[in-house]
Amino acid sequence: MKCRHCAEELTNTFVNLGNSPPSNSYLTDDSIKKPEKRYPLRVLVCEKCWLVQTEDFVGAGEMFSDDYSYFSSFSTSWLDHARKYVDDITHMLGLGPQSTVVEVAANDGYLLQYVQKKNIPCYGIEPTHSTAMAAREKGIEIIEEFFGTEKSEELAAAGLQADLTVANNVLAHVPDMNDFVKGFSILLKPDGVATFEFPHLLNLVRFNQFDTIYHEHYSYLSLTAVQKIFSANGLTIFRVDELPTHGGSLRVYAQKTGSAKHEIEESVGQIMAKEATAGMATTAFYKGFQEKANKVKDDFLSFLMDAKKQGKKVAGYGAAAKGNTLFNFADIGPDMISYVVDASPAKQNKFMPGSKIPIVDESLLKIDQPDYVVLLPWNLKSEIIEQLAYIKDWGGKFVVAVPELEIIS
Repeated sequence: MKCRHCAEELTNTFVNLGNSPPSNSYLTDDSIKKPEKRYPLRVLVCEKCWLVQTEDFVGAGEMFSDDYSYFSSFSTSWLDHARKYVDDITHMLGLGPQSTVVEVAANDGYLLQYVQKKNIPCYGIEPTHSTAMAAREKGIEIIEEFFGTEKSEELAAAGLQADLTVANNVLAHVPDMNDFVKGFSILLKPDGVATFEFPHLLNLVRFNQFDTIYHEHYSYLSLTAVQKIFSANGLTIFRVDELPTHGGSLRVYAQKTGSAKHEIEESVGQIMAKEATAGMATTAFYKGFQEKANKVKDDFLSFLMDAKKQGKKVAGYGAAAKGNTLFNFADIGPDMISYVVDASPAKQNKFMPGSKIPIVDESLLKIDQPDYVVLLPWNLKSEIIEQLAYIKDWGGKFVVAVPELEIIS
């Protein structure tokens, strides 16, 4: 396989998590009776541009289908994050009724609803029908297609260029990184700004966040790699913010190369220096990650087997893609975790891909009163523990498997 950015031949394996189905391909009563497609989940490191990337086996059309089940609006903390971003960027850029904001991967309108409330013209680009329809129900204009240079040229020709483009947690999801990034340089107005948020690879490695690896994530991103990709495709990064979201993320601010609207801030050099000090442009940084992932798997399996021997009831919370990675890597099924609770109706009454664990409504927790509730979206741990505090009424405990096994009374 060749690097998705620079076409260098890839030979260095970062981690191998075995075989699993796409993490958001939830099963129905009908599909659970049929064989599942499983693909190798192996991640490689480019030693030229340092882009870390999943080996190419699954097409985007298969993963981002019409019944895509990830809806951003079911996390209150993520909605708060989006609202604050809109307030801050509106002030920073002086956005108003004369401006145009475009979000790529607009999902269910979780962010553009706040832009709309400020009477700033906006539209979203979202390829998955289920989430696009949810955004339209909020009154948001959605173009239901994948984004790239062809689409951006079409929009620019129609006079729909943007003062601000937003791309949250999508940069890692695109198979053709160069085409995708170049699209933003075309869609922006001459002095427009593009912001991108993505989980920081530095934290993935340091905090053993291997369960954020799945087929939907074609890439795992450092500023070192992103700066090379942007520079090659007409964008210049002028600011970087470190964020707590998704286990530690970066928000990069970019403008068209050649624009002098925004000076390059110290934060860019600071994050680049931080990555250099960590050794992210060396093969040594990526060694030993497999062993860390294996230890989490072994510890979690030991806990579940002990609970089973003791006759304890174990449930899961949050049918997140990261939970599917963990379950399939550790070969966990309904014999160890009876069911997974999820707040999204789009996932309820379905089954986790691979493990075939049923997904249910939260009301079952109070009826079943499990001894342990495994929190799969560990990045929302505080929010979920507060929401489910009532499990302590019957002596229930919370369990987190990543980055290491933790039992919370």
